[in-house]
Amino acid sequence: MIYLELFWSFFQIGLFSIGGGYAALPLIQHQVVDLHPWLTMTQFADIMTIAEMTPGPIAVNSATFVGIQIAGLPGALVATMGCILPSCIIVMTLAWVYYRFRGLTLVQGVLGGLRPGVVAMIASAGISLLFLSFFGQRSLPAAADIPAQIDYIAVFIFVAGLLILRKWKVNPIYVMAGAGAAGVLLYSLL
Repeated sequence: MIYLELFWSFFQIGLFSIGGGYAALPLIQHQVVDLHPWLTMTQFADIMTIAEMTPGPIAVNSATFVGIQIAGLPGALVATMGCILPSCIIVMTLAWVYYRFRGLTLVQGVLGGLRPGVVAMIASAGISLLFLSFFGQRSLPAAADIPAQIDYIAVFIFVAGLLILRKWKVNPIYVMAGAGAAGVLLYSLL
């Protein structure tokens, strides 16, 4: 019975956690702390901390950790399957619909309209990260404050990394590791 409850709880979390892992946190808390008293609030906070630190989606990690806490390895497998099954069903359904109707002008129009929107969302996130790195805030400061607020070390590391990526086509993982090492070295010296 506990396996069915774990599966159903995390199936609902996987189905309704639109907006990513952080949007799923209240749903997870409601299921594992409030509705089913499987964890205390302290245990829940500990598991969420571990789920955020480990690689992978927060909802899937938390399903695995809660499942193992409640019913061991079989519980972890059941809870994790419950969490990922809704996404698998939705993606397979969308893939089937796309494969079946991809030649329609309407579908091509929808996809053509979505491409610039996706590029804009990625660019917006990138620009926000750039401003945060250069100025310590997510938006551009007032024109008079720009020279005073700019982090010249961050700008130097960014420009060096961009040059290395574009001119010499170095693996981005090496550039990120080098940028991290340069940051540790430069920020500790200055």
